[in-house]
Amino acid sequence: MKHKLTSKALPFRVAKFVQTAMVACALACQFLSAPVLAAPKVEKPELKFGFIKLTDMVPLAVAYEKGYFEQEGLFVTLEAQANWKVLLDRVISGELDGAHMLSGQPLGATIGFGTKADVITAFTMDLNGNACTVSNDVWGQMKKAVPMEKGKPVHPIKADALKPVIQGFRDKGMPFKMGMVFPVSTHNYELRYWLAAGGIHPGFYAPDKGDVTGQINADVLISVTPPPQMPATLESGTIHGYCVGEPWNQQAVFKGIGVPVVTNYDIRNNVSEKVFGVTKAWAEKNPRTHIAVVKALIRAGKWLDANNGANRMEAVKIISKPNYVGADMAVLANSMTGTFEYEKGDKRPAADFNVFFRYHATYPFQSDAVWYLTQMRRWGQIPEAKPDSWYLEIAKQVYRADIYQLAAKELIAEGKMTAADFPDFSKHTGFRPVQHTKFIDGIAFDGRKPNAYIDSFKIGLKGSEKAK
Repeated sequence: MKHKLTSKALPFRVAKFVQTAMVACALACQFLSAPVLAAPKVEKPELKFGFIKLTDMVPLAVAYEKGYFEQEGLFVTLEAQANWKVLLDRVISGELDGAHMLSGQPLGATIGFGTKADVITAFTMDLNGNACTVSNDVWGQMKKAVPMEKGKPVHPIKADALKPVIQGFRDKGMPFKMGMVFPVSTHNYELRYWLAAGGIHPGFYAPDKGDVTGQINADVLISVTPPPQMPATLESGTIHGYCVGEPWNQQAVFKGIGVPVVTNYDIRNNVSEKVFGVTKAWAEKNPRTHIAVVKALIRAGKWLDANNGANRMEAVKIISKPNYVGADMAVLANSMTGTFEYEKGDKRPAADFNVFFRYHATYPFQSDAVWYLTQMRRWGQIPEAKPDSWYLEIAKQVYRADIYQLAAKELIAEGKMTAADFPDFSKHTGFRPVQHTKFIDGIAFDGRKPNAYIDSFKIGLKGSEKAK
């Protein structure tokens, strides 16, 4: 289902624009003595954005439904895409002006892993929001190795508990298979991180040898499955577990086919999850339009986290519509309103499972980009060693804090936001403090020292090593 500029949709949109304009006019009339600054015109008012049916597309839906796009002079069509590859290809070809993207997609495209194209981001959609789920049968076996307290599993559950299950499969001559959504996805790196922290090798890529399966030396065969198809693929027995965003982990619980065993908040917290991406060429051709889009999305992010999540149920209602995520409200609300359900009935507080604005969530931190690049190198997607300066330069090219800052300063000047809503741009370095993110293996990440970080792992390529 799509939001499209159809003859049926147009009157609604026009009516909404007129309503917005009337409100703006009324406000202006109340302050006739105040100077009125005309907003610069955008180069491209008619825009089409793509998204995948996941809860973290919600800033786009809120910017649309609350009129934030229209208030910036933008007429946006939102269109669901079949999978992440199709979405990226359509942005690169120009069929889409921009899209909800995996944080690794602009980086992967820029360095040429898979499709080669210059793609940038000036807006982070959210932090956290993913989990790893296993089938009921696998969970039943894992549970024997999981510490318990008052009859319930102690979280976070480490992959050490999965190790004997994988050995059992191996003893029977059967491969253990798991799904993730895309080779440069957050989910791929989080799943690999969790497995490796438990001593399980997730496999290497070797693109310089033509191998892009990521299964060299693997204890677990990890492959791509589109997010909405994860529960059905698990139920069919094609895979034994997966890592994906919501609502597809909670749906496994509701359907009684699987158990989420760990969230990405516990694997590594508060790093960019999804971004809004455009091609570099599009951004250079439409600079005013790009700033206007980022302004609307920043306001959407703030609305989503305002008043301790008071707007979250309204957001759930919005994205439950079939033209957005199209899942049951109860399933969406399970993770969007500050809780997360593991086993059926084991619902626990999870205030930071979805973060859209707090902790400066919308800001495109360069250190987040460096973290993704280190994981690409660790697993062989970057086949050769690179100097620290290379990581920092790619991060700066792709994660465009300069564009974000222009949008933020306009919002402050217009009185829609305050300086306190943003990092102090006069002092900001683009790097999160080392202590900001906690990792399940206890290893610290310093974005300024990517090679030292890569070399600190027991499992993964180091120095000048290559996948064999």
